[in-house]
Amino acid sequence: MKFYDRKAELEVLKENLIRSGNTACFTVLVGRRRIGKTALVLESLKKQKHLYLFVSRQTEPLLCAGFQEAAEKALGLRIFGTLNRFRDLFEQLLLFARDVPYTLVIDEFQELERVNPAIFSEIQDLWDRHKDRVKINFIVSGSISSVKLPFGRMTSKLHLKSFKVSVLKKILKDHNPRYTPEDLLSLYMLTGGVPKYIEWLMDGGAVNSSGMLEKVCRLDSPFLNEGKELLVSEFGREYGTYFSILQLIAAGKNTQAEIDSIIGKNTGSYLSNLEGDYSLITGIKPLFSKPGSRNRRWMIGDQYLRFWFRFMYPRQSLIETGRNDLLCAYIRKNYEQYSGRVLENYFHEKVAEEGSAARMGNYWDSGGENEIDLIAMNDADKTAVVAEIKRNAKKINTAVLKIKAEKIRQELPGYRVEYRGLSLDDM
Repeated sequence: MKFYDRKAELEVLKENLIRSGNTACFTVLVGRRRIGKTALVLESLKKQKHLYLFVSRQTEPLLCAGFQEAAEKALGLRIFGTLNRFRDLFEQLLLFARDVPYTLVIDEFQELERVNPAIFSEIQDLWDRHKDRVKINFIVSGSISSVKLPFGRMTSKLHLKSFKVSVLKKILKDHNPRYTPEDLLSLYMLTGGVPKYIEWLMDGGAVNSSGMLEKVCRLDSPFLNEGKELLVSEFGREYGTYFSILQLIAAGKNTQAEIDSIIGKNTGSYLSNLEGDYSLITGIKPLFSKPGSRNRRWMIGDQYLRFWFRFMYPRQSLIETGRNDLLCAYIRKNYEQYSGRVLENYFHEKVAEEGSAARMGNYWDSGGENEIDLIAMNDADKTAVVAEIKRNAKKINTAVLKIKAEKIRQELPGYRVEYRGLSLDDM
């Protein structure tokens, strides 16, 4: 799949590259795994002198040996003797940049701490001592949940996020010019705009809804165990509890009271970690709720992980026994109901991308009733959209929507309110 989007990020990286010809620049790039950090950096460095180092889980001497070899091939930098400490290699790379401007990229930067916990402080010391005399474009990247920033004074920090829905449409159109709204919804549901997942589908010829569902269920599908591979090492020994909580949220048990009653203990600290430390869930409150309100629901923000915890994780036995046909049948049986909720998320992202709404969210009352799928407020021209979202436009009843909205009408004084139905036809 060709490279898409990222124009703003490429511009920042280009500016830093030019600036580094005169003074050291340091860029931190963070984002979830598979989001395209490496692809972005390498796209920005086409035909530029650079050294790319990937940090794998090896011993420090082995890692340094591989890095020395890479430095000689990429830069022509010959380091005589064996360097067993990363600090010694890093200093040589900085000294080389006194005379030769180049870009140094360290990918999976956070893994250096596993190699040697002292490495970060050693890098900080060397950077502080040499940065004023070197011409280096230093870029580090890592996953958002685990990357550590051992030193400050960054030139730039970029947080790479999933593709917006407009980019999803462009990619799908390039691979399937006659795509349907159902095809687009399935692509959004299965990938959430994560570039690598989109690439797995598009390059595999899965360009319509049926093909996508079949592709994710195949015996050789990387989608089957991706959730476990992403998160087990992050959670460590507590992964069982975290996985159970995420499974419950994906299945619609989205209040702490519901989760506690099933898990059998207070899960407040786990939920706090999932939101704050791992950026995996978000506590959603109804629009117009008062400060301090406990009327909150939890949601998995990542569309792929939400899908994986709803369908793949609870059916691990089918995957392990090779009954992928039954897994696919189960997904298809529940697809329509599940994708209806996904459609709500899609329209929230679509409206947010359009940029006219200053405030946006859902609404439900304290009893969990009178739910409104989308409220978008434009404070500049005092307009608001109150919308009901359903897959089938024929099932939308704007008269009932207006009755539900009476409870929030006092929150919109002076606003001209438009009541709207949104369906697959409006994607």
